[in-house]
Amino acid sequence: MTALANEHQALNLSQGFPEFDTPEALKNKLNLYSAQGFNQYSPSSGVPALQQQIADLVLRKYALTISPEASVTVTSGATEALYVAIQALVSPDDEVIVFDPAYDSYQPAIELAGGKAVHIALTAPNYQIDWQQVTGAITDKTKAIIINSPHNPSTKTLKQTDINALKLLLEQQDLYLISDEVYEHICFDGATHLSALGDDALFSRSFVVSSFGKTFHCTGWKMGYCVAPEKLMVEFRKIHQYVTFSSFTPAQLALADMLKEEPNHVDELSAFYQHKRDVLSNALANSRFTLLPSEGTYFLLLDYSAISELDDVAFCEYLVKEVGVAAIPLSVFYENAPGDRVIRLCFAKEDATLIAAAEKLCQL
Repeated sequence: MTALANEHQALNLSQGFPEFDTPEALKNKLNLYSAQGFNQYSPSSGVPALQQQIADLVLRKYALTISPEASVTVTSGATEALYVAIQALVSPDDEVIVFDPAYDSYQPAIELAGGKAVHIALTAPNYQIDWQQVTGAITDKTKAIIINSPHNPSTKTLKQTDINALKLLLEQQDLYLISDEVYEHICFDGATHLSALGDDALFSRSFVVSSFGKTFHCTGWKMGYCVAPEKLMVEFRKIHQYVTFSSFTPAQLALADMLKEEPNHVDELSAFYQHKRDVLSNALANSRFTLLPSEGTYFLLLDYSAISELDDVAFCEYLVKEVGVAAIPLSVFYENAPGDRVIRLCFAKEDATLIAAAEKLCQL
């Protein structure tokens, strides 16, 4: 969609990357450490200063004390962390439950490990998990469940009832959890992110994946990390060392300083993106789209049923070519799409871009 947007000079609200730049303080730190010669391999599990700052962040946000040396591994993006966690857990013929609409890297990583992704479809407008349905999908081959909260693309967040049901299921069935929490610091309307790190019993069975790219508007740096109990992290690192071995050294040092010296950036991220959500939502208020609630991430879902009978892929192509706005069809995130006429917009953009795109969409 980004290539199509470029071809037709459309406003690109499709692919999930910020239009604005990385904080100046972070870029300055990166330049500083590179200029000082920190340009060689870091330890495979991460620069110790960054591991410590991650452990401090986990303690501050989720009241969990972890060993930075034993439980934190810095990765080349959250996608690498997800891939490595899956490879560490999944053996041939194992099954892993994923919830559609799902991030598109889950299934290939499961299949590369010889496993099978078992898809459970969530549908508009609520995208709620039916935990009885999940229980019914578990077999003697089920090894793990992948959750994503705040969820891309539905924007939904897990509630305490979900956490309770998930924890009970993992314990009863002796399963593992891969918790994709890359949007953990982007929750709206006063909601608190419920992390697998916030529950000791849940964390004992979990690989928790986070993203510096999402948090610090630097997706091109490909910096993420995984937090897991020591016994699981040992297995994680056996794979990680042969995937990337180590990640971008000067960026790790810069991120460590950023977390230590400017903790307010993380704390203010929800308000920053809630403003952008509201700019786009308010600008679309008089459109013919039905706006679905955005609880987190930097995405907004629109139901276009009142506008067109086209399927969502065709409708998004129409939007790019004829309206000048690029969006993402939700069906591409499903194994078997339910036929909802819903598209996703990314609001990690300048306010002027959001308003200009909304003006075009309001003409429909």
